[in-house]
Amino acid sequence: MSITQPRLGAALHTDDVDAALRQFLAARRAEAETISAAYASAVAELESYVLRGGKRVRPTFAWLGWLGAGGDADGPEAEAVLRTCAALEMFHVYGLIHDDVIDASLTRRGAPAAHVLFAEQHRERCWSGNAEQFGMGAAILIGDLAQCWADDMIRTSGLPARAQQRVAPVWATLRTEVLCGQLLDLSAEAAGTEDIDTPLLINQYKTASYTVERPLHIGAAIAGADARLTAAYRAFGVDIGIAFQLRDDLLGVFGAPEETGKPSGDDLIQGKRTVLVGAALQYADRQDPDAAKFLRARIGRPVCEEELGTMRTVITEVGAVDHVERDITARTDRAIAALRASGATDYAKDQLTAMAISATQRTS
Repeated sequence: MSITQPRLGAALHTDDVDAALRQFLAARRAEAETISAAYASAVAELESYVLRGGKRVRPTFAWLGWLGAGGDADGPEAEAVLRTCAALEMFHVYGLIHDDVIDASLTRRGAPAAHVLFAEQHRERCWSGNAEQFGMGAAILIGDLAQCWADDMIRTSGLPARAQQRVAPVWATLRTEVLCGQLLDLSAEAAGTEDIDTPLLINQYKTASYTVERPLHIGAAIAGADARLTAAYRAFGVDIGIAFQLRDDLLGVFGAPEETGKPSGDDLIQGKRTVLVGAALQYADRQDPDAAKFLRARIGRPVCEEELGTMRTVITEVGAVDHVERDITARTDRAIAALRASGATDYAKDQLTAMAISATQRTS
């Protein structure tokens, strides 16, 4: 199976990424079928999950990082670079599956979350044991499989040995930072953290690292970029990655389910300790102690639609939404300024600027 060659000077298309993923997954599915029907069925579900949708922003950031550092979309390395970029999407799927288990989320991308799907299959087949426990176990395992396969996609991408050597430490750091962010997030939620600095740190390691900063860093590493361009990419990536998550936090409370693919208000019910929540509590403490008490009594607990509506109103009226919006704007402006001052190609600067604006102003 061949991969459609990207057009010279064009930002990476989702079809290009999907083609690379399909090629890799087809080989894995064939291997699975020789092992057992149960394993092949789980692999098929993972394949369906990977190809179900998504914006493919992480592969695109890596691709643009490579182009911006002198990569040639019509050159002999283009297909290998594409496969390496696509590995980021496989890694992203691992993160989503495990995130949904940790958060007990029921849906993802408008469909049942992986652990919910596997639990439903358990019940439909009248298997013994607890369906929910089985669902969580199966989801954790296919999430682990996605992470392993992301490693394999890079290892077998066809990149030259020197490029592989440059990418390896960046990829290792990316994996570690995501796990660090997940643990910080889990601890903050359990501790009921109310400050703003902690969720910002979580945003940096859980989201910014593997969404923007390290994908750009990987693209730069493939191309052998100098330290100045790499530093500019990373500065851009941290700010845009955090701004991306801040927008996600707003959508988690105010977003339309038909656009986000997840129930509106889920973050409040789950007790997610976001910058938005931290700002709301801090502002409410100063302005309206009764409102602060109301929020603390309901964050992390099942609430009705009317209570959710009141929580949204309080969060807005105390100024927390404006606080987050100001931070998104400041980070976006700072990131674009760092990018514009860098040595990246003009094409990459234009495309990355457009992606930055899109990522931080999105509605889904």
